[in-house]
Amino acid sequence: MHDRCNNSWKPFWPSAYPPNFASDRTDSAAMGYFAILCALFFCVISCAVGGHAMGQSQQAAFEERIQPTLNQACVHCHGPDVEEGNLRIDTLNPDLVQGADVKWWLEVLAVLNNGEMPPPDESELTDDDRSQVVQWLARELQRASSLRRATEGHSSFRRMTRYEYNYALQDILGLPRDFAKDLPPEAHSADGFQNSSEMLHMSVMQFDTYRQIARQALARATVLPAPAQGALGEGPAVLYWGISMEDAARREWRQQEKKLAEVRKEFKEDPAQLEVELERLTASFKSSHNKPYYRELSTGRTALATWAYQGAKYAFEPSASPAVMPTAFDHVAVIPDGRNQKLIVELGDQVPDQGIMRVRVRASRTSKEGTRAPSLQLEFGWRASNEGRADVRVSTADIPVRATPDSPEVYQWDVPLGDIYPRNSVRKISQMGEIPSPSEYIRLVNSTASQGDLQIDYVEVIAPFYEQWPPPSHSQIFIDSENRENEAAYAREVLAAFMPRAWRRRITQADIDQKIRLFEGMREECASFEEAMVEVLASVLSSPHFLYVVQEETPSEIEQRKAETAGDPELVSQTELATRLSMFLWSSVPDTQLLELAFDGQLSDAEVLAGQVDRMLADPRSQRFAKHFVRQWLDMQLLDFLSVDSKTSRLDPQLKEAMQLEPIVFFQEVLRNNESVLNFIHTDYAMLNERLAQHYGLSDVYGNHFRRVNFEPSARRGGLLTQAGLLAMNSDGVDSHPLKRGVWLLESLLNDPPPPPPPAVPEIDLADPEIAKLSLKERIEDHRNHAACMSCHAKIDPWGIAFENYDALGRWRDDIDGQPVDASSLLFNKQELDGMDGLKRFLLEHRRDQFVRALVYKLATYALGRPLTFSDYARIDQVTSDAREEGEGLATMIQLLVASDLFRSR
Repeated sequence: MHDRCNNSWKPFWPSAYPPNFASDRTDSAAMGYFAILCALFFCVISCAVGGHAMGQSQQAAFEERIQPTLNQACVHCHGPDVEEGNLRIDTLNPDLVQGADVKWWLEVLAVLNNGEMPPPDESELTDDDRSQVVQWLARELQRASSLRRATEGHSSFRRMTRYEYNYALQDILGLPRDFAKDLPPEAHSADGFQNSSEMLHMSVMQFDTYRQIARQALARATVLPAPAQGALGEGPAVLYWGISMEDAARREWRQQEKKLAEVRKEFKEDPAQLEVELERLTASFKSSHNKPYYRELSTGRTALATWAYQGAKYAFEPSASPAVMPTAFDHVAVIPDGRNQKLIVELGDQVPDQGIMRVRVRASRTSKEGTRAPSLQLEFGWRASNEGRADVRVSTADIPVRATPDSPEVYQWDVPLGDIYPRNSVRKISQMGEIPSPSEYIRLVNSTASQGDLQIDYVEVIAPFYEQWPPPSHSQIFIDSENRENEAAYAREVLAAFMPRAWRRRITQADIDQKIRLFEGMREECASFEEAMVEVLASVLSSPHFLYVVQEETPSEIEQRKAETAGDPELVSQTELATRLSMFLWSSVPDTQLLELAFDGQLSDAEVLAGQVDRMLADPRSQRFAKHFVRQWLDMQLLDFLSVDSKTSRLDPQLKEAMQLEPIVFFQEVLRNNESVLNFIHTDYAMLNERLAQHYGLSDVYGNHFRRVNFEPSARRGGLLTQAGLLAMNSDGVDSHPLKRGVWLLESLLNDPPPPPPPAVPEIDLADPEIAKLSLKERIEDHRNHAACMSCHAKIDPWGIAFENYDALGRWRDDIDGQPVDASSLLFNKQELDGMDGLKRFLLEHRRDQFVRALVYKLATYALGRPLTFSDYARIDQVTSDAREEGEGLATMIQLLVASDLFRSR
């Protein structure tokens, strides 16, 4: 079995890796220690069937073989005379089942396995002795973890996070709206996750807030009968704006005509000079501009597209009937590339409060040549006065404009007006033309990162827009039925169709009876059946049965679950499994297909469950998983708070947005192709858009959309470690920050956080002229020489120094202030890290197992919605071992996690 462990450990390099990246050298001291732990899992289960406490044979083995080795190698630094790191190795309780020192033993295993301890210059520890201690610890920790799992309880009892709650309402109501924007964000647990049961409690006040949000959401999803008619009618009055650029430019042409008239008047007595002046002025009217302007195609004349908020001079009146988009046109508005290039189309003060605003724009590039496609973005805003204004981006994604001038195309956005905040608060108070101005507008933005003008000839706005009446969200709740005239019977049908999806379980007659009593009590106070039912359904969506992901069980529910799980009290029920799976992969409630399989008891079938995982990962809703897991795993809230100051840092909004998206779309690419998770450490491609490629110095990448870009090793990119956003968020805004980058690597990627600094740690004294003359690396080394700082910094500094070729914004640099960058360092065990290339090599050669296990650990923590404990470690190791055996694909890892007892247990 020992040979099998060593053979299974041989490095598996991802196919995208440069062939010469892996060193042929192996380190016999470090090779395979973690693999020993994983392989021993299969032989130690038999050890777990004995007594819970440490047996006499195990105690004897420890005293005979392990304790003498530890005493010889460790006690001089961790004993009665010297107690470095607050650890005394000679007093640790070797009973890992009932003893209180398990966390210390886990730390001992980690530092021995990683070769960090004992320091090479402090003590000798032979490979055989190290292997013996690691094997004993691996065996005993696995045994203790299995036994503790059987005796300790775990609780994933928690409410939904804000984002889960929002997605759940979106999916149930069929509306992609921001329902939870007024809820506060969740805190992060010690593991970095927002969905941890440690954090997600509920107060009485919160229940009331959820009730209000549910009522508002249902009001947006449904429509009520007109009071006078008692029926839904034909829908609300719709307003239409149809704006040609000929109409928009007419104001500017009048200004030009006025200037021509002034010249004619001034030089009417001098025909020769008049001709010269008219020719000069006319020629100036045909020049291009670096700001949005109008162009008459037949004559070539142009004029800047001006706008001012006073007097409502630029507002267009809506119509009660649809406008017809003309097939031919002679005027366009040109929006050049570059920052703040925006065309304002003012709509006045009649834009509705709620409903969909549909915006349609006929547009094209300005040139027939080339393949670059400028991007179009939509904003909504207003300016009431010099002191009051707002501009809000309302398009979720940039639209590439690929149409040519001779074949323009129509591009469209559907904007939920109820999600726009803030709106102009005086639009129902002031009159048009007064100050403060009540008017509102849309802004069409050329958001391309490079050269690429675009032109628009027609803009259409419809509000509120409905594809059909009543809208599908209403018909989905108020289903078609022969019992519509029988309110009591119809109310039962509506509840029977709505409640199972919301509560994620079978609905009993008693559940419906309770809601019917609520309906009957409210019906007389409501003007219509629909209004009363909205109140009842709001109670469904503010119930703990909806708000809580995992709930406390009644005795009858416990018995039912035992029946579903063949009497195994540890396994979750089928419906709980469906909810856990959908929250994991969709951050939302199960869909109908998943629930029906749960109701039929089919999710216990391994093939059915695996098929559902495949289906759910292929669904667009899995992008939520990528977004929220990656952001929490990598602690990307640090990037959110990175200030955008283009004057000092050259970090413009486009670049920051690209930085925020890169890790997420990279994760999606690895997941979609089931690539090895080692690609997170290094690969020969990146997911880039034009702005990010510019930042990395890569050419021939155009457009704001992300795509896979392959590159040579000279690009010095690949994997997470060299992504600009992750580097920038771990800088100080001015320069790199080795400590932040080192701590982030240890915490997020290796799940090996350093200990917190001791109190009263001295800071680097930059006022000292001798220290100020030192390089950053020399300052860190000087700081590390302080006795109080050494234990922490020796573990952190070498990792962070390896990032030194990347500046505060993650750009590659060869020198700092004229001095060559020195990114080489020595780990605590004297192994060298030579810059980013050396860091990647070291991680793949010596910390591969640790990284894979760390990712399994993070995925499991997120999937279960609770902190993992020591009793979970045996199952984490099992999933890690299985993932290694099957090639370490990310999708495979997720499949193995979902199939594991850990995921299917309470």
